[in-house]
Amino acid sequence: MVFSKSYCPYCTKAKKVLEKYPIVSGQYEVIELENRDDCNQIQEYMKQLTGASSVPRVFINGVSIGGGDDTARLDSNGQLGKKLEECQALAPRI
Repeated sequence: MVFSKSYCPYCTKAKKVLEKYPIVSGQYEVIELENRDDCNQIQEYMKQLTGASSVPRVFINGVSIGGGDDTARLDSNGQLGKKLEECQALAPRI
């Protein structure tokens, strides 16, 4: 799950990284906050939960992995794919 704002370059970065993976339908959701009435409340909750209210906030299997740079770093070192495999979020290889 990605908490995002559509105009944010770091959000775009995180979403592009995640789009490289064959994530099973229903296992990937992007919530664009800027048009939501509860945007501020969600960001405040993110701050309580993760220590940061900035976007993006990326979660895999309910665990925060950080923001855009964190997602890209996990991708480049192979850890992102492993995390997605561990929670069975990736489509099976044929």
